[in-house]
Amino acid sequence: MEFKLVEKKKDMLKLEIADPDDTLIYPLIHELLQDKNVIEARYVTGHPQLDKPVLVVEVKEGKPQAALKKAAKALSNQFLEARQLIEKQLG
Repeated sequence: MEFKLVEKKKDMLKLEIADPDDTLIYPLIHELLQDKNVIEARYVTGHPQLDKPVLVVEVKEGKPQAALKKAAKALSNQFLEARQLIEKQLG
């Protein structure tokens, strides 16, 4: 999965996603929407053969890239905790 910056404004970020993994994208959007400074977080897929999917993040305060990094870090921590729990219980 690769991100390409399509548009960047003070309060909005639009990223094109090559080879998207929905298993990661939807939890990321969910995490973004938990942030009180995020106005909008949406994933636009468009036509499957003609368009590359786009992730749009809009904030009312702060920088959209900071919100995206914060959400990614939170997801990373959740997966790390799950892995540690599994390893502990399975030995």
